[in-house]
Amino acid sequence: MCGIWALFGSDGCLSVQCLCAMKIAHRGPDAFRFENVNGFTNCCFGFHRLAIVDQLYGMQPLRVKKFPYLWLCYNGEIYNYKQLQKHFEFDYQTLVDGEVILHLYNKGGIEQTAAMLDGVFAFILLDTANRKVFLGRDTYGVRPLFRVLTDDGFLGVCSEAKGLVNLKHSMSLAPKVEPFLPGHYEVFDLKPSGKVASVEVVKFHSPKDEPLHAAYNTIQNLPSGFDLETVKSNIRLLFENAVKKRLMSHRRIGCLLSGGLDSSLVAAILLKLMKEANIAYPLQTFAIGMEDAPDLLAARKVAAHIGSEHHEVIFNSEEGIQVLEDVIFSLETYDITTVRASVGMYLISKYIRKKTDNAVIFSGEGSDELTQGYIYFHKAPTPEAAAEESERLLRELYLFDVLRADRTTAAFGLELRVPFLDHQFTAYYLSLPPELRTPKNGIEKHLLREAFQDTNLLPKEILWRPKEAFSDGLTSIKKSWFSILQDYIDIQVDDLLLEKAAEKFPFNPPKTKEGYYYRQIFEKHFPGRSDWLPHYWMPRWIKATDPSARTLEHYKSAKKD
Repeated sequence: MCGIWALFGSDGCLSVQCLCAMKIAHRGPDAFRFENVNGFTNCCFGFHRLAIVDQLYGMQPLRVKKFPYLWLCYNGEIYNYKQLQKHFEFDYQTLVDGEVILHLYNKGGIEQTAAMLDGVFAFILLDTANRKVFLGRDTYGVRPLFRVLTDDGFLGVCSEAKGLVNLKHSMSLAPKVEPFLPGHYEVFDLKPSGKVASVEVVKFHSPKDEPLHAAYNTIQNLPSGFDLETVKSNIRLLFENAVKKRLMSHRRIGCLLSGGLDSSLVAAILLKLMKEANIAYPLQTFAIGMEDAPDLLAARKVAAHIGSEHHEVIFNSEEGIQVLEDVIFSLETYDITTVRASVGMYLISKYIRKKTDNAVIFSGEGSDELTQGYIYFHKAPTPEAAAEESERLLRELYLFDVLRADRTTAAFGLELRVPFLDHQFTAYYLSLPPELRTPKNGIEKHLLREAFQDTNLLPKEILWRPKEAFSDGLTSIKKSWFSILQDYIDIQVDDLLLEKAAEKFPFNPPKTKEGYYYRQIFEKHFPGRSDWLPHYWMPRWIKATDPSARTLEHYKSAKKD
């Protein structure tokens, strides 16, 4: 996890523009570098480094003697760089996994580059010999990327939007800063002036498609057919492999543990694989909650069962409310459920950074979208409708859960790893018949639970624990986190303000005081940028007025049983 930033064709003084790059310094606390591009005095790269692999040669922009005309700035991890080196006989000059991008590009052009990368990434690649600039982002947008392009060809690129919003430019109106779409790459022509022109934007991978790099993966020729035992075996094999490839690190690995199914499965498999790999230190797991929170109790059970070195972070409502503005600034969104869920993750990341030496953090993000884990999936009219909704959620992850997970951990210089979003695992799961993937017997994610029920990886009550939203599970059953927030905000926002919300905020007008409060904070830091969020996250197929699972009838009836 790093922070990347680049400008092409800047009219403003670069030494002044570079101050904008310092807005993302939290993403790379170990080192930073600014570098001008030879022959293009108005182009430069900025890089904030979190050193995870190759402590000696890992600074960027990455350049190697073999390709002196290529400049690479990237944020991410490429898990198959050794397999690709072996297959294509690449001559690596560093231990940096991202060096494979230079070799792939040299071998087959940009078309063959992004699609061959098994991992999470956002990259800026400059080819001065052919005067081209390329941007690329992984399938699910696990690593963030924003870009701004003015009418006269000034291009700015950054890991977070806050590194672009204050750039100096010649336009009278502020140019549009927008997220770069996941699963795409963009090609620009670089003019002698340093300005650029966009040539094409290409979608190189969709979640349902088997990735191009699958042909070179360690797992080949999975048993075919959809009989239940075969499917369960394939799920276990692919998911364990997804965790295993993510062990790549020279820094200490830890794991978030809410006590729900997803993070518990990740933690259990991670600990097992770390032992098999003879990793010298114990796995530390981290749970957060208020006193008597269900998540804390469940996480304690899991940690005792798997034998991790467990840490609990207890916070109170005042501490949660105090960080709301910092959280919204970090997130760059005003989505209600995202803000709620981010507070706990922000506070636990702060604890990990201050109190431990963990730098790489595993987490369970992506499972709810992939395996139909949200409670509203019980209301899906057909298995096909549920499958379509699952794919929509995966396409939009970069706006919601993946955004939350990246920004809250990156705010404290931690690198997040999410095995549920492994390309091969997700492509296989989405290839299964829709009726296999739906909730069964009133239990969501039934297939995933069933796949691991005979493994003894987790206690039975955890494996079959019903869905609890992260923002709800960290508070007590008596009073949900969203109720605590709403009670506080009710005093902060006047009724009259809410009545006139649609006049003040015509795009995505807030319907509640909570939504209004978050929007006010967002507009304070990012005025006029509300279109970064195309719509609020809300459940489907039900008349929901709040995104919390605890407001849904299924949750209430399950708790009564």
